[in-house]
Amino acid sequence: MPLAISLHLLAAVIWVGGMFFAWMILRRVAGELLAPPQRLTLWYHVFQRFFPWVWGCVVTLLVTGLWMLFGIFGGMAGAGVHVHLMLVTGLAMMAIFLHIWFAPFARLGRAVAGEDWPTGGQQLAQIRRLIGINLILGLATVAIASAGRYL
Repeated sequence: MPLAISLHLLAAVIWVGGMFFAWMILRRVAGELLAPPQRLTLWYHVFQRFFPWVWGCVVTLLVTGLWMLFGIFGGMAGAGVHVHLMLVTGLAMMAIFLHIWFAPFARLGRAVAGEDWPTGGQQLAQIRRLIGINLILGLATVAIASAGRYL
């Protein structure tokens, strides 16, 4: 259990913390200081480096979450409501990330490579909205995880 929960928490911190930094800090600074070509190129390269970490976090969260769910709680019937909520929000976050990876991020890469800045801007705007939703879900999941069994 200590290994599973430690890996689970580290994966959540990396993913949610990265989204918080990107949304609250980097987005504002890049918007204020960089013209669209530089801003879109920066974001594409930031995502290129961050998203492999997210893939690792997704796998780690799934494996450790299911490990704890079935190894510790004995399945869904033995888990509290907070665990059910964490599973739902976590799966929703993963689905949103998969959409980002396979759709707007891929299109952003093609737009940056082709120097199609209007299309790149549209794709970045979509990614930004989806990461905003995932950030809210991630913060809610952290709150559920940390306080859920006491509610």
